[in-house]
Amino acid sequence: MTDTPKKVVLAYSGGLDTSVILKWLQTEYGCEVITFTADLGQGEELEPARRKAEAMGIPDKHIFIEDLREEFVADYVFPMMRANALYEGLYLLGTSIARPLISKRQIEIAHKLGADAVSHGATGKGNDQVRFELGYYALDPDIKVIAPWREWDLTSRTKLIEFAEQHQIAVPKDKRGEAPFSTDANLLHTSSEGKVLEDPWEETPDYVYSRTDNPEDAPDTPEYITIDFEHGDGVAINGEPLSPADLLAKLNDLGKTHGIGRLDLVENRFVGMKSRGMYETPGGTIYHIAHRGIEQLTLDRGAAHLKDELAPRYAELIYNGFWFSPEREMLQAAIDHSQRNVTGTVRLKLYKGLAQVVGRKADVAFNLYSEDVVTFEDDAGSYDQRDAEGFIKLNALRLRLLGRRKG
Repeated sequence: MTDTPKKVVLAYSGGLDTSVILKWLQTEYGCEVITFTADLGQGEELEPARRKAEAMGIPDKHIFIEDLREEFVADYVFPMMRANALYEGLYLLGTSIARPLISKRQIEIAHKLGADAVSHGATGKGNDQVRFELGYYALDPDIKVIAPWREWDLTSRTKLIEFAEQHQIAVPKDKRGEAPFSTDANLLHTSSEGKVLEDPWEETPDYVYSRTDNPEDAPDTPEYITIDFEHGDGVAINGEPLSPADLLAKLNDLGKTHGIGRLDLVENRFVGMKSRGMYETPGGTIYHIAHRGIEQLTLDRGAAHLKDELAPRYAELIYNGFWFSPEREMLQAAIDHSQRNVTGTVRLKLYKGLAQVVGRKADVAFNLYSEDVVTFEDDAGSYDQRDAEGFIKLNALRLRLLGRRKG
C-alpha cells in the first residue's frame, strides 16, 4: 500500500465501531495507533475506553483521555452562542460545534508524538467526515487522513460484529443486532438518528429521549431563574458565579426537569441528502433564549439586525465544518465586537417544555432602554412627537412619487 502511515492518531470512543477501526488500522496498515478520547461532557465513564485500548495492545503512553469540558464551552459553545446561531432556523449545532475541538487535539497529539496520520469513525454518508477532515487539513495541510468507512468492506452491522468476534473484540449485548437508533452526546446536546427515526411521519418514541423529561410530566409549578451575562457570556445562575461548563451543566439539569429543548428536525446535510434527527439541547435552549433577552436591552438596533442577517451564514459555516476558515473568524470578530456591552441579568420562567424571558435588566452603562422616552405618560420633553411628522414624510417621499406615477 503506497504512503502507508507509520503512526495514526484515532478519535476513539471505546465503542464497537472505533474498536473495530483500531484493530483494522493495525491489521490493514500495520501501523502504531494512538487513541484519543475526549470528555466533552457526554456523561459516560471514559476509563473503559482506556481498558479497551490497553486490551488491544495500545501502550499507556499512546492512550490520551482528556477532560475538555471547560475548553469546549468557553472557546466553542459560548462564541457560537454569542452569534445566536441556528442552522436552518432551528438547530443549535450541538454535534457540529464539538468536531473542531476534537480535530484540533488530534492534530496537536499527532505533532507531539510524531504521527503522520489521523483517523475518525464517521461514515461516508454524514456530515462529520467533512467536519473532522476540514479541521485536520486547516491545521495540518499535509496530514494523511484515514476514513475506514470509505475504505473497508465492512458495510453492514453483521460484518462489523463478525470482524470484532474474529479479533476477540468485546461486542456489547445490546449491539448484537440492529440498534434502534444511533446517538451522539456532549455537554451541549444529545442527537439521535437512524432506524426508528427514519420515517419522518412517525412520532419519535418516548424511549429515544435521554436528556429531557417528558414536558407533559414536568412539574405543574413553574420555576423562575436568573442568568447573569458579562460581555455576551453567561457567568452566573441565580446570582451564583459558575464556570462556563458548570453553568451549562446547571442549565441542563433545569432543562431536563422541565422538558425543555426537544427538537424533531428534517435537515439538509452538507453532503446533499435530507436526514431526520431528534435533538435534545436543554441547557443550550435556555441559554440561547436568555442571551437574546439581554441583547434586547443592550444591543443597538442596527447591530442587532445585522447580527440576525449574519447568524444564518455563521451557523451554516459551523454546520458544514468551516470553524477554522477565515470567513468564520471574520464573522466572529464582528460578533464579538457587538457583545462588548451585552451585560446584565435575564429572568426566565421554565414550565412544561418552555423557557420564557419574563424580565431583563442592565446597568445604565449598558442599557439602551429608556422608560422616559418610551412611556405613554408625560415624557417631560424627552421625545417631541411632532418630530415624527417630518420623519414619516421623508420616508414616504418615494412611495408618494410611485403612487403619483401609477395614477
